[in-house]
Parts: sequence; structure tokens; C-alpha cells
Amino acid sequence: MRSIRRVVAAGLVGGAMVLTAACGGGDGGGGGSAAKADLGAGAATSQPSAAAPTSAVPKVSQAVVNIEPKTGAVDVAPSALKVGATGGKLTTVKVSDKTGKEVPGTIAADGSSWTPTVGLSVGTAYQVSAMAADADGAVTEADSSFTTLTPEAQAKASDNVDNNATYGVGMIVSVEFTKDVKNKDAVAKGITFETDNGTVVKGHWFGDRRVDFRPEGYWKPGTKVNVHYRLKSVEIAPGVYGGSDRDEPFTIGRSQISTVDAATHKMTVVNGDGQSSEIDITSGSDDHPTWNGTMTVMSKEGTVRMQSSTLPGMTGAPYDLQVPHSMRLTTSGTYVHGNWWARNSTFGGDNVSHGCVGLKDVEGGGAGTSMGKFYDSSIVGDVVIVKNSIKKEKLDPSNGLSGWTLPWSAW
Repeated sequence: MRSIRRVVAAGLVGGAMVLTAACGGGDGGGGGSAAKADLGAGAATSQPSAAAPTSAVPKVSQAVVNIEPKTGAVDVAPSALKVGATGGKLTTVKVSDKTGKEVPGTIAADGSSWTPTVGLSVGTAYQVSAMAADADGAVTEADSSFTTLTPEAQAKASDNVDNNATYGVGMIVSVEFTKDVKNKDAVAKGITFETDNGTVVKGHWFGDRRVDFRPEGYWKPGTKVNVHYRLKSVEIAPGVYGGSDRDEPFTIGRSQISTVDAATHKMTVVNGDGQSSEIDITSGSDDHPTWNGTMTVMSKEGTVRMQSSTLPGMTGAPYDLQVPHSMRLTTSGTYVHGNWWARNSTFGGDNVSHGCVGLKDVEGGGAGTSMGKFYDSSIVGDVVIVKNSIKKEKLDPSNGLSGWTLPWSAW
């Protein structure tokens, strides 16, 4: 099908016919006009004359508007719309769906093209109308109507955020896809963060299915955040679309940053009001040392069954324990948790765990114990920093929400 080209031109100007008559009186000498004819009985009349009609020729604009796709096209990719002009400059472009909702866009400075500022939606009918003018101001117009495709394949995007929840200042938003993402730039544009204090958030890809988002430094307490997902019409890989448009608001709560010193067997907890407390702990043994680095509380899991049989390379006596007040720090299984089976002298005096950070507790968990109090004061997104562990291997930033281990320049 073709775009319809219309030309705006000047109207015709018609000339009006004018009739004239000339009369001459005889003076008895027979003189008179040479154009005079005798019609009998001395009566005379003149020959009528008329001005020739004139008209203005319509001026054809030298501008040509080009719209892709053409009228009647179906199964159009949301990114396929192109509007341009040759021989002149675009003056107006209107793109709207069947409900009349317009697609915002921008005409280039040289007037040669128009670009939408948001993507088109899948499975939607659109109408396009565009006008351009040539150097003399003569205008031409073109139209097109088409329908975008309905995706046959979609990839679900899930994250670790609950609507209207409150998180700690170290919160990292982690988004995972059910299919490999090839068009990562397009996906990054389809996930945006709105903050009430101007905090800038940036994403970092870990492989082809996971992208994590954080600011340069820890969040400011009280920050209001809204994550905008606009992936339904984004082609994340050839023939595969993001499948979801949604908003997810959350809030950053008070600050709590805990630093574990594996050498002194102490953990210092600093709150946003500047108050701090020191807690005796036990961390990973020499055979199973705890990771050094900045980690984030991923989840508060309560009582968790922990078995030595699930730990690769485990040495020492086997165990199968119900561990209270467990808060996960890494995907690989690092926790801060209650410990009710070790001697009291272990806390603050020795490192005996299999990589976790243990605080004194009682079997089943006690609200008044060191771990019980710490658990109750903690929220997902709180920061836990471990230092002075003998572990030499570096903590992978993708192991849990450990992206703070990467400098901003590498994020």
C-alpha cells in the first residue's frame, strides 16, 4: 500500500466579461465611427468585446513525506516506525492509537526526520499523519495506518522488590529474566528509577539474564523510589518481548551498617543516629573462612535447616541443625544467624563456623538473645561488612546482593 500525498495549492482566479456600447450622433455630414454598422432606419449599435479569463496554476510542493510502514501493514515491530522528509522540512507529525492517545516524539533540528520518544505498544493499531513544507512554503501531507505485532514469545522479568516495602540503605534491586537478553541497552531503557531526591541509579549486567541496580553510594534514609518497568513492547532478543509493564514503589528506611571483624570476633553495629553497639560473634573457621567484603541482607528466613552434606569440601564433624534467626547474605549460603550449640566462650573468642557469622542464641531462638535482638532490628537491604577474614578469594559481586564490592566506575 502507499502513503497518500496531498498538495495544498492556490485557488483559481476568474476574469469577468464586460460589455461596452459606443454611440455616435450624425451631423448631417455622414461622419461616424468606422466600426459602426447601419442596421436600418438610421439605428446603430457597437460590436461587444470581452476580456479573456485568467487562472493561477496550482503549485506542487517539492517536499515529499515518507512514512514507514505503509498503510495496511500488519505484524509491525514496535521499533519500525520511521517518518522523514526530502525536498523540504517536516512541520507536524501526529501518531496516535485507536483511542486517540498520541505518541510523543521530536522533529529533528534539520526537519528531515521525526523520532518517537517512547516505543510503540505491541498488538496496537496506529494512525500517522505528517506534513512538510518546501523552501517556498508549499505544503504536502502523507498518512499511514498499520498494526503492530502480537508477541508469540515473552520472557518474564522478576525482581526482589515488594510493593510499598521498606528496605535498608544497602538495597540492590536485582532483576532476572527467564530467557537470555540480547538487546541489553533496550532493556536498560525499559527499566527506570524515579526517586524523590534525585538519586541516580544505574544498572550492571551479570550474564545474560540478570541486571542489578544501585546508586553510587548507599541510599539516603527516607528516599522514596518507584521502579518503572516498560518491557511489554521491548524486544529483548530476536522474537522475544519483555512481557510486563508495571510500577513498583518502595522506601528506604533507617540506616544500619554492621561491620564484622573476623580477627577480633566482634561486630560493630552503627545506626543512622550515630549510636553504635558491639556484639561478640564467631565467624568462619580456618578451613571455612567467611568472605571479606560488603554484603547485603538478602532475606530474613527465620529458622533454617542447615546440613553439612550441602556444603562442598566440608571438613570436620557432620551436622544437621535447625538454625534460628537466619538472615541470608549470599546465594552460596553465607548467613548471619543464631548459634545455640557453641560454648559461650566461643563468641568473641574463636572462629568455628562453616563460613557464616554466628551470634549467641538459644535453641528455637530467643527474643532477648544477642542474635534475637539483632534479627529484630534488621531489615532486608541492611549492610553487613566483613573484614580481616583469612579468606583470600574475592567475593563475587553477583553472589547475593554484593554489588557494593564493585567501584562505581566499574558498575
